[in-house]
Amino acid sequence: MPDFLLNALLAGLTLALVAGPLGSFVVWRRMAYFGDTLSHAALLGVALGLMLDVSPTLTVTVGCVLLAVLLVTLQQRQPLASDTLLGILAHSTLSLGLVALSFMHDVRIDLMSYLFGDLLAVSPTDLAWIIGGSALVLALLAWLWRPLLAITVHEELARVEGLPVAAIRLALMLLIAVVIAVAMKIVGVLLITSLLIIPAAAAQRHARTPEQMAVGASLLGLLAVCCGLALSWYQDTPAGPSIVVSAAALFLASFALPKRNT
Repeated sequence: MPDFLLNALLAGLTLALVAGPLGSFVVWRRMAYFGDTLSHAALLGVALGLMLDVSPTLTVTVGCVLLAVLLVTLQQRQPLASDTLLGILAHSTLSLGLVALSFMHDVRIDLMSYLFGDLLAVSPTDLAWIIGGSALVLALLAWLWRPLLAITVHEELARVEGLPVAAIRLALMLLIAVVIAVAMKIVGVLLITSLLIIPAAAAQRHARTPEQMAVGASLLGLLAVCCGLALSWYQDTPAGPSIVVSAAALFLASFALPKRNT
């Protein structure tokens, strides 16, 4: 197997592994639009990285984390509905990133690779970022699993029981921000949320427990990565969109199986 294909496979499998349980919470808590907002903001992080001459991965990570904190702050202090705030920030940050990139005449970048991913161009440095970030998210997610389930099932009851609901909610948003930042290289800023949502939605139909759904989502994500890379390798299609198309096909295939009763 060529080195670049091995790097792509390892990066995709690592991301799919962490996207399963995290995507389950995105589905349960109906946070898909929040994920879209962070993914749109990632392009602004890329522009800042190029302007400051630092790693775009680092600036995207910092930018997504800061935006998650800003969203939580605005939700607590502004009378606007959450979806309105998300819509404003999503399109504003995406447009600001595109405008900033247009001023960089001396910088040559492949904008399509940031928008739709360039998995086959993952370098050993990129792979190290992806593995490190995913391992950190998985460890924190395992530590926060029970509190996250508690606030997802019944937030008010969790607050009565003494759980720091606001802090746990913010932690979940920060975990999503880190995953979106490290996933940008794989599926691009416009397709990241799809990899979080589609496998989890497919697994939800056949899972009896939250843990079964999280594991099922990871397994479907792993399968989608393998199928998408195979499609890209043999048919010369873009790798990121091919993975998302494979995940969508698995989601449709899940309807062919009888739904398990809980």
